[in-house]
Amino acid sequence: SVVAGLDRGIFASDDDVEAADLASKRLEDAGDKIELPRDLDKLQGKWRLVYSSAFASGNLGGSRPGPRAARFPLTLGPVYQRIDVLSREFDNIVEFRAPTPWPLPPLETRATLAHTFELPGGASVKIIFDKTSIKGLGVLSELPPLDLPRLPDFLRSSSSGLFTVSYLDDDFRITRGDRGELRVFVKL
Repeated sequence: SVVAGLDRGIFASDDDVEAADLASKRLEDAGDKIELPRDLDKLQGKWRLVYSSAFASGNLGGSRPGPRAARFPLTLGPVYQRIDVLSREFDNIVEFRAPTPWPLPPLETRATLAHTFELPGGASVKIIFDKTSIKGLGVLSELPPLDLPRLPDFLRSSSSGLFTVSYLDDDFRITRGDRGELRVFVKL
């Protein structure tokens, strides 16, 4: 309920960010200690992002430099994570809508940032970027997906991220990232 109405953190004030962090800490303290791979099966599935402190900061890179959220002329749609624990695949899926002049329909796309993941120990998950695929939606749905070229192996390792699963149950997940961001997900 603390993050309801904040549009994943985009509309969060400083007080909202503090309240979300405090509520998350209370839940993390009350929950069982997460151990991966013991709890890995609970990560399986599709998760919808309901809050990110990175969106609240306006900087999509968290505490490290990243693109400014307000610079994009796009409307952010749903944000998901799809995790397959057997194949060790971890996809971040983001939908965007670009404005068009009336009476044209908006241009909608879905970007899938494909990763693999490793378990370095404890409750940590290391994701390693693999590729990006962009698929048109709506009026663009008949176009084939655009797969951006795969990064060379020496760049792939530098495009990895690390986060800690700080709370996990069958329906709800909280993570804390290596860039200082707090993320809250619900399972679909």
